[in-house]
Amino acid sequence: MFDAEGCAILFNERYTKMMGTLATLSKGQCLLDLFKQLKAMGDFPGDPEEVFASVMADIRSGKPSNKTVHTAAGRLVRVMEQPMEGGGWVATFEDITEWQKAQAQISHMARHDALTNLPNRTLFREQLEEALWRTKRNDHIAVLCLDLDHFKGINDSLGHPIGDDLLREVAGRLTACVREGDTVCRLGGDEFAIVQIGSDRQTSPTNLASRLIEAVSAPYDIQGHQITIGVSAGVAVAPDDGSDPDQLLKNADLALYRAKEDGGGIFHFFEIGMDARAQARRLLEIDLRGALLRSEFLIYYQPIHDLKADRIVGFEALVRWNHPLRGMIAPLNFIPLAEETGLIVPLGDWVLRTACSDAAGWSQDVCVAVNLSPAQFKSRNLVPSVVSALEDSGLSAGRLELEITESVLLHDSDATLATLHKLRSLGVRISMDDFGTGYSSLSYLRSFPFDKIKIDRSFVSELATRDDSMAIVRAVTGLGKSLGISTTAEGVETSEQLALLRLEGCTEVQGYLFSPPRPAEDVESMLSTGRPRVVA
Repeated sequence: MFDAEGCAILFNERYTKMMGTLATLSKGQCLLDLFKQLKAMGDFPGDPEEVFASVMADIRSGKPSNKTVHTAAGRLVRVMEQPMEGGGWVATFEDITEWQKAQAQISHMARHDALTNLPNRTLFREQLEEALWRTKRNDHIAVLCLDLDHFKGINDSLGHPIGDDLLREVAGRLTACVREGDTVCRLGGDEFAIVQIGSDRQTSPTNLASRLIEAVSAPYDIQGHQITIGVSAGVAVAPDDGSDPDQLLKNADLALYRAKEDGGGIFHFFEIGMDARAQARRLLEIDLRGALLRSEFLIYYQPIHDLKADRIVGFEALVRWNHPLRGMIAPLNFIPLAEETGLIVPLGDWVLRTACSDAAGWSQDVCVAVNLSPAQFKSRNLVPSVVSALEDSGLSAGRLELEITESVLLHDSDATLATLHKLRSLGVRISMDDFGTGYSSLSYLRSFPFDKIKIDRSFVSELATRDDSMAIVRAVTGLGKSLGISTTAEGVETSEQLALLRLEGCTEVQGYLFSPPRPAEDVESMLSTGRPRVVA
């Protein structure tokens, strides 16, 4: 408490501990003398006379004041001065050092990624908006959206702690690639973004994207694991591709999606047509979500011929989408979308049930082959679905053949193999589709006793023109004979291909030479004829 002349009337012990060198204040001492003493000690930044005059002017005007000061001990103190009637004032000192640190930490956490300490989406948008406002007319602002390739497989197989360490390493490499003034942020998951400011609209973003891909793709050593991933990038440049943060991010993301579609490990600049393509894809996704409820899907069947018996021994069930406006949509145009959105699980279950029901009504006890996607294995409801489809249709388990690709076994192989053994115990046959196009086919043949190997059409199509295709087909058929596994060649279209496959000892064939996939109502006519025909 100070009197009307600015002299100390009283103060407590807590005040002396809090203020450090200010503890020299004594009862009756004028505040001006204290300021001068501190000035001589080097602990007072301003002019003692001016500061004291300012304090007294505020007090005499009757206005309370609120300010912060730094003590000699490095603490931050809030000082609140309340004038009293009759002159003088009461000063309250509050140590807010820890509070301010906590507020700064909260503010930092709200605008930075906790894992990598990079700016998060909120801060990134603020900095992009400021960059757009401050940049000169001749400068460009490039926004790069990045998505890691194959990261999910690493996370699933090696665990999240290793995945987190990998993300930190990636963040460090990205930061090392940019210049001062550029911003790197983590949008979430394995997605990152960069704002680059420069004067060259094409060369500079191109060089940066190339450096980023090279840096991220170099091998990692994480907790003793040698890891290799990749990165895809999409680039949007202001003002041509947008003049506000949201538009630039959206267009960079569209370019990124195109890079992922083209196989990953590359970058694409945004192009006008990408937006229209994305809108068309979105509309197709909306239609796809309701197509199952509207009964728009059909199953077509393609016959499988036994070369030795010279007859049809089964049919492969192939789904088609009969869109009310677009007409018949090929699987290539909607199956990848169904897999991305998770709709492949209910669609696959419908195909399984419908195929079993159709096959149960055929006049001959031939098998029906149904393709399974990796997503159906992850749903953990596959075995009950197969059991239910067989029970509801009355189809013998021995007539159902489930086709899987090598990608099914890539992740969580122990759980997948356990599921395959459960299916095999039901009496269902299991075949490996597209053999030779995956990662480690031979090891998979050792891990599970497959009933059939399907030779991919890419080898069959060039059977008569490329020696390496013939060598692969010969090796696969020889492998099948040695292991007691039948082999089916897909995509047989010419008599010459058929003759070569027969010569190599292939067990079964299917393709347009015999018949294209046909509607369910044509199965009986195919069973009654079942002879190959030559097509142009």
